[in-house]
Amino acid sequence: VGRVNGEFVANPTHEQMESSDLDLVYVGNESDMIMFEGSADEIPEADFLQALKFGQESISPLIAAQKELCEAAGKTKREFEPRVVEASVQTEAESIISDRITDALLIQAKLEREAACNALKDEMAEKLVEKFGEEEITDFIIGEAFYSIQKAAVRKLVLDDGKRLDGRGFDDMRQLSSEAGMIPRTHGSGLFSRGETQGLSLVTLGTTDDTQSFDAYTGGPNEKRFMLHYNFPNFSVGETGRIMGPGRREIGHGALAERSIAPVIPNLEDFPYAVRVTSEIMESNGSTSMAAICSGTLALLDAGVPLKRSVAGISVGLCTRYDDDKKIEAYELLTDIIGWEDAFCDMDCKIAGTEEGITGFQLDLKLQGIPYSIM
Repeated sequence: VGRVNGEFVANPTHEQMESSDLDLVYVGNESDMIMFEGSADEIPEADFLQALKFGQESISPLIAAQKELCEAAGKTKREFEPRVVEASVQTEAESIISDRITDALLIQAKLEREAACNALKDEMAEKLVEKFGEEEITDFIIGEAFYSIQKAAVRKLVLDDGKRLDGRGFDDMRQLSSEAGMIPRTHGSGLFSRGETQGLSLVTLGTTDDTQSFDAYTGGPNEKRFMLHYNFPNFSVGETGRIMGPGRREIGHGALAERSIAPVIPNLEDFPYAVRVTSEIMESNGSTSMAAICSGTLALLDAGVPLKRSVAGISVGLCTRYDDDKKIEAYELLTDIIGWEDAFCDMDCKIAGTEEGITGFQLDLKLQGIPYSIM
């Protein structure tokens, strides 16, 4: 979806996109949204919501065409039998740790919480092996049984007890802190912390000879002078491992952060330089791509780049409960989610923008769709 001269356009051409202030990829089913991703030129929130509505309306004829094709040439759907934990094993696992899992989950410090939960998992595994034998209790069974117990406990805390794992209210953000100019040899540097998530961004300025060129076989721009590269080292989550080139996570998070800041980068006439930001994640407990946006903005300002406005980003989660008719009967939105709220709940909705409007967005969803009313 694009917006040209104030009018929304479905599947815009490259020529139309040159004058569009919106670049939205929208995915949905017949009634609900499943995913969206893209960027905008500080689009107001009300206009963004209208763009989502337009996207939903625009996919209806596509779904109708898919159904028509299925009726004409489709095959019978294959039955899928998921691997599940035997009921007797799951019941025994719950009896071993269910009375203590909530206390472990409510430990506020991430590493202490993980250690307490891992200790319960090891105890559960040992007792299950004693009762059912090593052949029956595989690593898969242990992992699935423990995950389902954790997930149920987290969701009960949110929906029934009104509690989050780190003690915050549903609308509360974690403690914020920031610093700029702490690394003297770079053109600009910025450090941003939100709870146990921390990003360090470094800015390097170059001439227009440093502009990145790339092939654009299907049309559209073939170079860019603003680049943001995101790195997620193993130590940021307390792990070790082989460090290789950028993977799916680094590419995607870097692209989201780059798109979110790009609308406020000054024009070439006003600032004739190429700009590169590298965002190093120093600690991770949710929403590191949004930390890259915040630290990247700080570093750009420290480098003297005359940004049109400052950009920040935040992530919102969702925890739902369905009734017997598979309709959402209860839900809670969670501002500034931590890693386990992302893992055990239903959504990671990232929105970035300025005081004027939205610049970047991405929706990751674990459900088969959420209604427009929730968004």
